Amino acid sequence: MNARQFLVLQWVGAGCPAGVWQGTSYKTTCQALQNRGLVKVSRRGGQWNVALTSAGRHYLTQGTHHAGKLPTQTPRSEPRPPSAGVRAAPSPAQKARIPAQNRLTFTEQLLQELEDAGGRIVKSDSGPSSVNWPSRIAGARKSGKIPKTKELQGGWCGDGYEIKLVDIPAWRLAILEPVPVPARLSRPHSVVRAMQGETQPLGLTKPVQGRALRLVQALITAAERQGHSCSTGATGAAPRPHRRRSAPPHFSITAQGQTVGFLVLQEQDRTEHVATEKELAEAKKDSWVRIPRFDYTPSERLRIVISGGKPHRADEWADTPGRSLEDQLAEIAQEVTLRGEAAERKRLADIEAARQKRICWEAAMQEARVRYAEAYRVRHLEAQEEAWRRAEGLTEYVSALRLHAESLPIGPAREEAETWIAWAESHVQRLNPLNGSPLLPAIPEPRPEDLKPFMHGWSPYGPAY
Repeated sequence: MNARQFLVLQWVGAGCPAGVWQGTSYKTTCQALQNRGLVKVSRRGGQWNVALTSAGRHYLTQGTHHAGKLPTQTPRSEPRPPSAGVRAAPSPAQKARIPAQNRLTFTEQLLQELEDAGGRIVKSDSGPSSVNWPSRIAGARKSGKIPKTKELQGGWCGDGYEIKLVDIPAWRLAILEPVPVPARLSRPHSVVRAMQGETQPLGLTKPVQGRALRLVQALITAAERQGHSCSTGATGAAPRPHRRRSAPPHFSITAQGQTVGFLVLQEQDRTEHVATEKELAEAKKDSWVRIPRFDYTPSERLRIVISGGKPHRADEWADTPGRSLEDQLAEIAQEVTLRGEAAERKRLADIEAARQKRICWEAAMQEARVRYAEAYRVRHLEAQEEAWRRAEGLTEYVSALRLHAESLPIGPAREEAETWIAWAESHVQRLNPLNGSPLLPAIPEPRPEDLKPFMHGWSPYGPAY
């Protein structure tokens, strides 16, 4: 037993006090102790528990295993319990005590740790002695111990190397029915007939035209069986090599509103170019002449490239030595359906998002109207207060005018002053808001620009602006 295992065993014997261990690596150590019969690990109700066995208590008190529990050792090789803080590597003899069939492999330990952590862990070790986690994960995938319905994923993140054990999507586990390819085109689809009418259908050479058209017929038939529709594209165009993946599609299939374009391409065989005497002479004469390194000739292999929608399996399928396109048509047909379903889910999600956005906008508009009305009343009150203060000042001034007019001699000048004073008094009376009954002002209908300061980032013209 190494120092860490002994410390974990002491911790279990103390009742598993909290705050001793960081992370969940102690659970892997407990698993190793359970394989030696020293502890018992259980999971009940989703809770992880560990407890000492009688052999574990005997080891803590006596420093040895029960007689007969493990192979006996000579006194010279009998291990002594390491003291706290001592970290000694186990000797080969100590390792030999654990039967090989009971040792956990790296993949088993990783799966155990992922299960305890809820399916996701992050390894943050770094430096020259750090573990090559991408290589470890690749080895775990090839071990055959990953559950068939699970997938082990790994990738670098901000905190280190993230490892996840996730469910494989149902569409990847589905058993696909083969798509039959007709032996000859007795009743071609209208899209295929349009291709047949071209001088060079799909821009392919003669030896592969018939097979390519039969593959297209099989795909269209499978698509229409699923309720999809098909349309013709650039039936006689051969895309240039540098635009072969961005050229207009030869035909398209529409599934649940999602249009998927199809290009049928002919693969090229590359061979070393043997320069001719003419090329060598021209290259020697003119420095700008370049002799090509390779020659390209059309092969009988085909490639199908699709575009549009959200990819699931792939964007391209091609003839390979171990698998022809005929064997891959079921995957291509499923890819069209998956992209259509994804487009429909996105459409429904966009509708729901737009509905939620309008609800939020309408709430913002309602709150903006309330705030606009409150601001209008405040402005009206402030205007009344200003008018009242002005009226008070004018009243004092009119009183001074009257005293001055009374000091004037009777005559035309005094009469004109009194006329002016009479008008001023009536004006001040109209100006003073206290001369009428105070009423709640009527709120005018706001314009969009009036509501804009109260919209908190929303547009008063609608949720789409």
